[in-house]
Amino acid sequence: MFPYLQKNHQFPCLDYRFMPRGYYCPPCYEGWWPCNESDERYFLPAQQRLTFVLVHGSWADAHFWDGVAAVLRSRGHAVYTPEYAGHGKDQNKNVTHAMITKSVIDFITKLNLRNFVLVGHSFGGTVIQKVAEQVPDRIKRLVFWDAFVLKDGESVVDEFPAQMRQSFEQLRASSMDDTIMLPFPLFRDFFVNTATLDEAKQMYLSVTPEPAKPLFENLDLKAFYALSMPKSYLYFYQDNALPQGEGFGWHPHMSIRLGQSRLIVGDGDHFTDSRIRPAMLAQKIYEAGRD
Repeated sequence: MFPYLQKNHQFPCLDYRFMPRGYYCPPCYEGWWPCNESDERYFLPAQQRLTFVLVHGSWADAHFWDGVAAVLRSRGHAVYTPEYAGHGKDQNKNVTHAMITKSVIDFITKLNLRNFVLVGHSFGGTVIQKVAEQVPDRIKRLVFWDAFVLKDGESVVDEFPAQMRQSFEQLRASSMDDTIMLPFPLFRDFFVNTATLDEAKQMYLSVTPEPAKPLFENLDLKAFYALSMPKSYLYFYQDNALPQGEGFGWHPHMSIRLGQSRLIVGDGDHFTDSRIRPAMLAQKIYEAGRD
């Protein structure tokens, strides 16, 4: 795989690696005074009140967003976290990408949500691409957080290097119900690489087998690429879920496909910060979604 090279990036907090966990340097303050992110005396400027719909990714469910949603709500935002087909309490793993998309659209229309920021994480990026095609008039902005932005006719696994795709095909073939379960060593190295071992083990307890079929489906995205709605890409430097090399990775490989879009960056990995630093992640999502 491709190693993460810290020297290639300039972090807002130059001494980040020496900061105790739970502290965050907001980029809007001179001097980079650390502040405890569990303390709502964040000295953040007044925030525009927004409505967020947060769409989780693979090997997760709506509870993935619990900490982030709580922070956003505490700051006056409305937050919704739909559970889509084949995940959470839904035990039926024989689902398609269209079924997943429909469950999110049904959630939105049932609650008559409008003028919201639609956020997709990881596989959730493909979901918000298809949702945007069907309810574009309801969406204020799309935000992709280290998320797939597929080209027309692609599948998720088309964005994997050959060795990674082969591993997923083997995991799929070995299952009894056409699912893929992440082995802990893979989850630890690629999804929670900045977590401690104890944190990684705790987060792994919530990982369940992922329906395989939607990952291998080719998606018609012609309508998505005809849309002109505002878009943002949120990229975390240490996210190793996809190899970060030429022809692969989140940014700029995926983000550039959005055309004109806002880029927000942060220092984190694929899963850890939703649990360990939800206030930091919430602020980054806000920065990606605000006007």
